[in-house]
Amino acid sequence: MSTPLLEVWNLSAFYGRAQVLFDLTFRLHPGEVMALVGRNGAGKTTTLKAIMGLVSASARQATFKGQSLGRLPTYKIARLGLGYVPEDRRIFTDLTVEENLETGRRPAAAGRSPWTPERVFRLFPNLAEMRGRRGNQMSGGEQQMLAIARTLMGNPDAILLDEPSEGIAPVIVQMMAEAIRAMKAEGVAVLLSEQNWAFAAGISDRACVIERGEIRFQGSMAELMANEALRADTLGV
Repeated sequence: MSTPLLEVWNLSAFYGRAQVLFDLTFRLHPGEVMALVGRNGAGKTTTLKAIMGLVSASARQATFKGQSLGRLPTYKIARLGLGYVPEDRRIFTDLTVEENLETGRRPAAAGRSPWTPERVFRLFPNLAEMRGRRGNQMSGGEQQMLAIARTLMGNPDAILLDEPSEGIAPVIVQMMAEAIRAMKAEGVAVLLSEQNWAFAAGISDRACVIERGEIRFQGSMAELMANEALRADTLGV
């Protein structure tokens, strides 16, 4: 196994005085897709936010490319090469597709091919057809594709994706799956928070089942698919 890109250990997080994550430990490797799966409210989104420094975390012990995230602010974590696509997408609705992409542009690391508008348009052909369309004229699924494409323009080594299939049409969900596989083929690691079991199972190498802020299972997706009792107990599938 390659050296991990992202390592998290004993991660606990809080909303005010309420503890919502309890000592989470996991790793994400280059070119790997790992799914954080669990019921609504299990702590998946909070896990991503805690890694990015967006919620209060006790002893936020995490490293990315060997560098401690410690108490780094979110923008510095992003500059290390860790992209984040929140569930609510947060595109600039008054800007066009191309303008949104430009807001995310950052130089690629030495020796790597940079993500460009034309390159992300090959990944998301639908966006190529609406280059001049403003964000507020796009469907939820189109906005989700744009949010991921804009994050890729920052040339990340890994991306945290929060519920990418939530509330979008099945045909767009399939496009999203194909795009994540293509990102994996390009060496981009993906940590995926997802309630859609079928979507996560179809694209992920490994899975981490979270229930009430604790890890109940961690292993290959094949192992989770074979464990019907665990899936029924924690995921309801």
